[in-house]
Amino acid sequence: MDPTATGWSSTPFKGALKNTMRNQEPSRRDFLHSASLATSAAVAAGHCNAQEQAPAAEPAKADAPAKPLARRKLGKTGVEITMLNQGAVRGQGYDRILRFAYSQGVRTFDTAKVYGTEPQFKKWFEQSPEVRKEIFLVTKDMPKKASDMIQMLDQRLETLGTDYVDLFFIHGLGDQHSTDQAIEMVTSKEFKETAEKIRKSGKAKFVGFSSHHKDRGLIIQAAAKAGIADAVMLQYTPWLEKDSALNKGLDMAHEKGLGLITMKHIAGQFFGDKPKGNVLDDVQQKVPMLKERNLTPFQGLLHAIWTDERISSSCISMRNTDQIRQNIDALARYEPVKTAMIEQLRDAALAHGPTLCADCDGRCSIAGGTKAELGVLTRYLTYHEHLGDRQTARKQYAELDAQARDWKDADLVAAQKACPNHLNFSSLLPQVDEYLA
Repeated sequence: MDPTATGWSSTPFKGALKNTMRNQEPSRRDFLHSASLATSAAVAAGHCNAQEQAPAAEPAKADAPAKPLARRKLGKTGVEITMLNQGAVRGQGYDRILRFAYSQGVRTFDTAKVYGTEPQFKKWFEQSPEVRKEIFLVTKDMPKKASDMIQMLDQRLETLGTDYVDLFFIHGLGDQHSTDQAIEMVTSKEFKETAEKIRKSGKAKFVGFSSHHKDRGLIIQAAAKAGIADAVMLQYTPWLEKDSALNKGLDMAHEKGLGLITMKHIAGQFFGDKPKGNVLDDVQQKVPMLKERNLTPFQGLLHAIWTDERISSSCISMRNTDQIRQNIDALARYEPVKTAMIEQLRDAALAHGPTLCADCDGRCSIAGGTKAELGVLTRYLTYHEHLGDRQTARKQYAELDAQARDWKDADLVAAQKACPNHLNFSSLLPQVDEYLA
């Protein structure tokens, strides 16, 4: 699980939270309504690069025929994609997860080179060739320069066993580049020529990038102005500050037709895989809307995310059939969430100690007087402890330079106060050293 971000304004969710929010209820859309599930423990829904061992295949349960899932247009592409997006999960059991998600109406699927899941798509397409034309397929790679994308895309297609993907992302833009380099990459003549060549070849219909960089708001703003990219995947929470660079970036992206897909939808004791204590009762007291709608905390979070109509789809690494059923149920019963309810959900999440700040813009490190990348360190801890992505967490931690890892002289109290999600760095950073160093 992971954090995410959103905003408010006079049009349904085209602005964002500041310190005070408008008491407006966004307009409702017509969505399918199904019988509600019995509320259970918080649903574990991971991120789009989770490399968790998928559960062993279990006997298939009889399910009613899948109803069409709600869709939204992906920016200026004009293509409608399902608002629920199946993310990657490592393990042989993922074969069954893919097929089950498809059988239940999911038609947007996410993968990448680093996840190691592309061969499972190849196997699926070989066994069921008709599936490829029915789904919106996203994959990613990590070029150092834009022109590298052409050869990388050919490699991805070979591994996937298909002659085209619907969307090809630069993976984790900013992780291997400075802010200026990232902005230059997605606004350059080289990127424009590369994107045009890729689209013309038919090997990828659309081109974009994913990012959880602290300056992704600025990167998204620049990309929206340049008008080259078709879509962006970003870590996000439904309680973004209205005047933040990220919220302004989402406003500009929406205005310019840059499609938006969310990832990293809250991690920690509240929405994590292993909630601690009697989270459900506590959260329902803090967020009455959950009990009224008969939603789990994560289903409530999804309703809050989808209330932001700038967002086309949410990518979630659903790891078993129960998670798929519950998240599909959340979409089938989706209703926009009032601002006051989102505030309650935010406060409940913060009270249960998040480990990842989806709003991270680096202000924590500035306030703490350190060059250490506090937000990045806690994100890697989240991968390790809550998302089962231990190999990637350790690898990415090891790739940080010594200065980015050295938080010892930081004012962690000041950093916590500055953090939009008030991460308890004094508690979390020693765990980073213990598990990742």
